[in-house]
Amino acid sequence: MNPIAWLFDAQLVIGDQVILWREIVGNAFGLASALGGLRRRVWAWPVGIIGNVLLFTVFLGAVFGTPNPVNLLGQAARQVMFIIVSIYGWIQWSRNRHGDASAPAVTPRWATGRERVLLAVLLVGGTLALTPIFRALGSFEPVWADAWIFVGSLLATWGMARGWTEFWLIWVAVDIVGVPLLVSAGFYASALLYLFYGVFTLIGFVTWMRVQRRADAADAPAAT
Repeated sequence: MNPIAWLFDAQLVIGDQVILWREIVGNAFGLASALGGLRRRVWAWPVGIIGNVLLFTVFLGAVFGTPNPVNLLGQAARQVMFIIVSIYGWIQWSRNRHGDASAPAVTPRWATGRERVLLAVLLVGGTLALTPIFRALGSFEPVWADAWIFVGSLLATWGMARGWTEFWLIWVAVDIVGVPLLVSAGFYASALLYLFYGVFTLIGFVTWMRVQRRADAADAPAAT
């Protein structure tokens, strides 16, 4: 059998629940990408893109005729957004290495006050703007949660590409809303991974914050 065809149709049955292997594998690639982001490695971006392609087909269940005939338009659309922003991040981080493939691709820094205000305005304003659009397109209720996850994911990925340490906290805000939404929609594998992400993102935030402090301490004597 064609491996792609097998992956598209393969299912894991647990009791009366059916989980697509595409959902499990796609989330595994997402987890690997998050680990690469924690270590500030360029390979995090292409690995994440593979997971995005798989999950795009999962969250359009009614379109692709999966056992869970639910469309989460925000979840599906954010996979496309991830691919676009990931290409941007891939290019940015590749440039930052200056030819040293073993070096971390970015030095973490805090966003400026203006950048933080911009992030907050875009998160709230984007959610309000997209909610009626997703509702008109027939997204799963509560639609505002789907919109929040989409906008938050966009901003978190953008923040990661820019090297802002706060991007990890945006992921926490996404996970808090994402877990109950995915459970109610029947995407249990993704909900479980979101729950794990919630812990992982806090670890990532602390890790980047420590790296940033070490970099600031190293720069201080030089500046003096």
